[in-house]
Amino acid sequence: MNEFDQFVKHKLRVKYYIRYADDFVVLSDSKNYLENLLPKINDFLNESLKLSLHPDKVFIKTIASGVDFLGWVHFPKHRVLRTTTKRRMLKKLKDNPKNETLQSYLGLLKHGNAYKLSKIIKS
Repeated sequence: MNEFDQFVKHKLRVKYYIRYADDFVVLSDSKNYLENLLPKINDFLNESLKLSLHPDKVFIKTIASGVDFLGWVHFPKHRVLRTTTKRRMLKKLKDNPKNETLQSYLGLLKHGNAYKLSKIIKS
């Protein structure tokens, strides 16, 4: 994926680009810019890396509606746990109530606005 990073940053000159493993986000003030970027990104992934964008996972949204990335929904001034991530976490804690599992999830929740959820899983 380093080739992709180099392509996005140096060839496309994308200013706001974030990637973790195979997930990435491109931010811009212009919807047209993002729409024009999609075919270029898709072509590069297909031709150079033999990868493709998942049609159900490509979104052009406003920042105000939140950016869903890595299990969190990111807003300009805070982030909240994605609903499906929260459900999965609560199910796993119910099935496996070990202290190690609880502590792991409490550590995860410290990275966002999840104070109430932390209180729920502690009890």
